[in-house]
Amino acid sequence: MLSLIALVALLAPWIAPHDPWALLGQPLAPPGGDFALGTDMLGRDLLSGLIHGARVSLLIGLASSTCALLIGVGVGALAGYFGGIVDRVLMRFTEFFQVIPAFLFAILLVAIMRPGLKSVIIAVALVTWPPVARLVRSEFLVLRSREFVEAARSLGLGHWQIMVREILPNALPPVIAVGSLMVATAILTESSLSFLGLADPNLISWGYIIGSSRSVFRDAWWLSVLPGLCLFITVLSINLLADGLGDAGNPLLRSGRDTAA
Repeated sequence: MLSLIALVALLAPWIAPHDPWALLGQPLAPPGGDFALGTDMLGRDLLSGLIHGARVSLLIGLASSTCALLIGVGVGALAGYFGGIVDRVLMRFTEFFQVIPAFLFAILLVAIMRPGLKSVIIAVALVTWPPVARLVRSEFLVLRSREFVEAARSLGLGHWQIMVREILPNALPPVIAVGSLMVATAILTESSLSFLGLADPNLISWGYIIGSSRSVFRDAWWLSVLPGLCLFITVLSINLLADGLGDAGNPLLRSGRDTAA
């Protein structure tokens, strides 16, 4: 399902029947007829909006999660490997971001930087990186005293080589699973910001469609239900993928399956 959604997002300009911003038909036309999923308050094709909205939602989810992973992995790796004063300073810095309500902080950041694609990506990344940092730190604390790390030190490898080449690959499985969940969180956060009118006004997204049609929910339920369903399916697919990645990276589960086989 997630692969299908990603394919739709990639091919949006070619498979969407109309321009999502074009005023084409009667406002609030129900699904069927010339427009398979109906039209919105201005007569824009809802199906085209959903197809192009998949592109925006996945783009923001992937971009912001990648930025958050880079920040979280960097901070967590430094804190877990060096320990001591470095660990204390970086963890206090991480806790500063954790004690601030994430969504309110995202709203504040977008309002300061002005609504737009870049500001949403930065805001979502800045409110989602702390859990990754704490996870990577815990992994580095466990792995830095292992035999293969001591062997690398005895061979004369520097700190950065040990961190990147020896410890980080062994710490990645849980980070990848958490990173997948972060994509779902980023998509929901972007949709919430779009619902409030704080996203890029030049890009159509599922949250924007729901937010712009909330005043006509009783007369045109499909304008809110269908993009909400798209969000539900996408987030559910990502969560199931994250569960699968987490199970695949768990050596206890792998050994249990091997024993059962």
